[in-house]
Amino acid sequence: MKRLLITGTGSFVGSAIQAHLAQWPDRYSVSAIDMQSPDWRTADFSPYDAVFHVAGLAHADVGHVSEERKALYYKVNSELPAETAAKAKAEGVKQFIFMSSAIVYGDSAPIGVSKTITRDTPPAPANFYGDSKLQAELKLRPLSSDSFKVAILRCPMIYGKGSKGNFPILEKMAAKLPFFPKVANARSMLYVGNLAEFVRLLVDDAASGTFWPCNAELSNTSELVRLIARARGKNLPLVPGFSPLLKLLSRFSPYVDKAFGNLAYAPGLGDHPRDYRLFSLEQSIAETES
Repeated sequence: MKRLLITGTGSFVGSAIQAHLAQWPDRYSVSAIDMQSPDWRTADFSPYDAVFHVAGLAHADVGHVSEERKALYYKVNSELPAETAAKAKAEGVKQFIFMSSAIVYGDSAPIGVSKTITRDTPPAPANFYGDSKLQAELKLRPLSSDSFKVAILRCPMIYGKGSKGNFPILEKMAAKLPFFPKVANARSMLYVGNLAEFVRLLVDDAASGTFWPCNAELSNTSELVRLIARARGKNLPLVPGFSPLLKLLSRFSPYVDKAFGNLAYAPGLGDHPRDYRLFSLEQSIAETES
């Protein structure tokens, strides 16, 4: 039996993984620990085969943050993972899985400008949040050894029932708008159900290295919103001709490029020898909106 410890009780991703692995009670034992209490430092990690670190700060308004708040991001997103991994290694855990992010590659490219991430694309964080994730990676890699495997997951936008961030905004648009702009863009996304299966395979294999899990299909924001509306029983027309206006609006609001910009993983980058993509894009939207 594989024993997995998730750092972060009640987290969206952690809870999804616990629910997924509960399908095989004879193969996996999953526990979660509260990282907001200092008691985790005295907890015994030795019974576990793997630690999956999901605790962290995200979804910041990076334009309006105090220096004290930035320092907290580095403490939670950079120093805490390294401290947790060092404890896990010292206590005999064999694998440490870290939830990094595509944010290490910077912001989305503007509307009309492509941005494709390959295995060789160098990280280029655009703000303290992305840099805090990258600094964690840099602290974790030296801990990797033959007896302690470090796996880093550079995930794109993760979504599913109960997710936070940009996806709930798209859901509100799908529910309230009578139509939606038809814009050509490409984004990599990751359904939490597919992520849960990916983590299961990583734990099975005691894998190490950097990984880019993502859905098999690229997402187009306009089509995505239409899929959400359809799953809710609503027909949402897509109206062309809005791109020039959106490009103009993007000069005044970063949220336009967040919604309609481009950030895609290259074909094959997210592949795995064993298929973890249990849900197609359309199936994942149906599951999320059910």
